[in-house]
Amino acid sequence: MLFVCVHNAGRSQMAAAFLAHIAQGAIEVRSAGSAPADSVNPAVVEAMAELGIDLSARTPKVLTTDAVRASDVVITMGCGDACPVFPGKRYLDWKLDDPAGRGVDAVRPIRDEIEARVRGLIDELAPGTAV
Repeated sequence: MLFVCVHNAGRSQMAAAFLAHIAQGAIEVRSAGSAPADSVNPAVVEAMAELGIDLSARTPKVLTTDAVRASDVVITMGCGDACPVFPGKRYLDWKLDDPAGRGVDAVRPIRDEIEARVRGLIDELAPGTAV
């Protein structure tokens, strides 16, 4: 599964971290950005740390066609036409607020919405793997 947002500094990082944490390795996960930032948003790092998920060592990665090819499911979060499309892949577009420039209080509801969506996706695609 591949999570993509523009900067790979907030939404896609949280989604990938939730999937890895909840599925405990049962689902391979990647995240990337069409125009990656230099670092993960500090408010995102703080909000995830509140739930015991450490993003402090993560770095944004550039979206590549190889990452898309290697994924069965591609979830975009505002990257628009920058995401390559290949036949046979499942594409979802999650409309979520961008945490860029927001403090931790504003990031928490975005984080919680992402967690709920990730849990729903796991239940749909791999029932019984969520903790």
